[in-house]
Amino acid sequence: MIRNVYVLTEEEISLLPTDEEVKHYKKHGWYISKPLLTEEEITQLKNASDYFYRRGPDRLLPSRPGNLAYWEKKDGDVQRHHDYIAYESHSIGRILKKPLIGAVAAKLSGSKEIRIYQSTMIYKPANAQELSNIVPWHFDKHYWSTSSSSEMLTAFITFHDCTEENGTITMIDGSHLWEELPHDSSVNNHFAKREIAELEEILRANAEHNHAQIKKIPMNIKKGQMSFHHCRIYHGSGANLAEYPRRAISLHLQPGDNHWVESYNADGDLNSYNHDFVVAKDSHGRPDYADPEFCPTIWKE
Repeated sequence: MIRNVYVLTEEEISLLPTDEEVKHYKKHGWYISKPLLTEEEITQLKNASDYFYRRGPDRLLPSRPGNLAYWEKKDGDVQRHHDYIAYESHSIGRILKKPLIGAVAAKLSGSKEIRIYQSTMIYKPANAQELSNIVPWHFDKHYWSTSSSSEMLTAFITFHDCTEENGTITMIDGSHLWEELPHDSSVNNHFAKREIAELEEILRANAEHNHAQIKKIPMNIKKGQMSFHHCRIYHGSGANLAEYPRRAISLHLQPGDNHWVESYNADGDLNSYNHDFVVAKDSHGRPDYADPEFCPTIWKE
């Protein structure tokens, strides 16, 4: 007998967002979940990340794309980012593929299927003066212009309580509904490669264009909970003022109908994403964003 891996228990069903919470997500662009991970699963995540930092990955990417975020020891005690953590760590990947996470994302986005798009492990050192800990305002779809879906979203998974003190993720409420001003090609560059002041000005200008106030909502997340945010909402995070590192994973998720599309920047150059150099090609020779090695399905009705 084949077991349907996408069936939830009654307890898990009770943890899904309500219809009112889905309406809130559609209006505001963010949602804080009920506890989706057990204490044991969080401990496993922490232990697996400690092992990764000590010993390295269980398996390496077949190639290293040019824009890969990948901290190395020689970089020092700065904010660490490790893309493709669900692929490189078997233990972390197993937890990130939990169907309940996908089911929550499916309900929020109105999708029948959810796949992992990208997974990034993040470590903010306990240093209030460390500039790399500041994540300036940006939204993720700028980097995902080769993706067809406008309903991609991110689950922010912390290993502990997350508040303003330790630099939690903060949303610009409702900004996913804004009409964006025309921009130059630099908008497709990762925020780490751009000036904070420039990104502050882009946020201000877009808010003014939409006759909107910049309303900052810090995500106060209890251990086991997750925050989910829309791919077009402006977000960032501040310094870590706590006496311990802030540890989390950004799990970027895609609806089942998402696929590669041809996309050009303002200079007329073809855009690309790291996947384009890593994933298999589909029957038309295009990057396959459903490649199960890198973009596994974690929920399907």
